[in-house]
Amino acid sequence: MANNQEGFNFSTLVTAIHQVDENMAAQAGRAVNVSLTLRNWMIGAYIDKYELNGSDRADYGNKLLSELAKRLTGINVSNCNRRQLYCYLRFFRLYPQIVGTLSTQLKIPSEEHDG
Repeated sequence: MANNQEGFNFSTLVTAIHQVDENMAAQAGRAVNVSLTLRNWMIGAYIDKYELNGSDRADYGNKLLSELAKRLTGINVSNCNRRQLYCYLRFFRLYPQIVGTLSTQLKIPSEEHDG
C-alpha cells in the first residue's frame, strides 16, 4: 500500500497503534475496576439487607458469612471467601452513598438506602 501522506511512515504507524493499544487497555482496566467496585459494594448491600430482613437469619447467626462463603464458592462465585464477604459488607456500610452511582437495573430490590 503506497503512502502519499508526508510524515506517516512505518515508525509512525507502529507508534500510533501502540498508543491506541495502551489507551484502550487503560480504559478497559478502569471500566473493570469500576465494575468490580460496584460488584463488591452490591454484595455487601445484599448481605446487609439479609442481616436486617432475612427470614431465616436466626438459623445462621454468626455463621452467616462462613455459610454464605461456602455456598458461593461451591457455585464458583469468585472472591467470596468469608474474609472477602466481611470486607464487602464493611465497604457497603462505610460508603452507602455509592448507591447513587448505580443504574436502576443494579439497585437492591425494594431497598431504599439513605446516603
